[in-house]
Amino acid sequence: MTAFARTLCLLAAMCCAGTADAQRNERGGAPGEFDFYVLALSWSPGFCELDGGRERNREQCGEGANLRFVVHGLWPQNERGYPSDCGPAGRTPSRIAMEQAQGLFPSEGLARHQWRKHGTCSGSSPSDYFADTRRAREKIVVPPQLAGVERDQNWTAIDLERAFVAANPGLRTDMMSVACRRGVLQEVRICFTKDLRNFRTCEEVDRSGCRTRDITVNAPR
Repeated sequence: MTAFARTLCLLAAMCCAGTADAQRNERGGAPGEFDFYVLALSWSPGFCELDGGRERNREQCGEGANLRFVVHGLWPQNERGYPSDCGPAGRTPSRIAMEQAQGLFPSEGLARHQWRKHGTCSGSSPSDYFADTRRAREKIVVPPQLAGVERDQNWTAIDLERAFVAANPGLRTDMMSVACRRGVLQEVRICFTKDLRNFRTCEEVDRSGCRTRDITVNAPR
């Protein structure tokens, strides 16, 4: 292959990569136009192990917080990719709306960020978006093996998924994924129908799960 041909191949690959990125994150989509929801539950000990030193994370990771699973976000999702930042940018949640988020997110800053990036794509008001987030969270039972973790544990991704399946009737392993970083559990993502009544399959989300065989589930520090 000539140098010119190699250059053309490289440019084509870069173009395809850019298209894939655009499919993953479709900024500025139309509010309410999506296929299903993903509820992302962050495992605080794992998140704080890698990111806890940042000032903005002090409420989640500060001494004595002792948090386990907390809501990262409720994300409108498409079969391929997801919308984000659907606007209008100036529509910020009121104090009354923020009361709906209390006790769900580890910080008010995260709740506001999730509204701007994901909630604006839901087609709901801020109050209704946070109420829907609470409704989705209340449908999930954390497996007892994780609810009372007191020491670091080693799991595989599939065993973590099976533990959630056993604790939540109707949930299957192809309706969720486990996210990790550097071999440490970060969060569990569970797919819901758009009306939040049922779990549903989500091939792209399922495929995006952790590929590391052994995952450390950190205990609260």
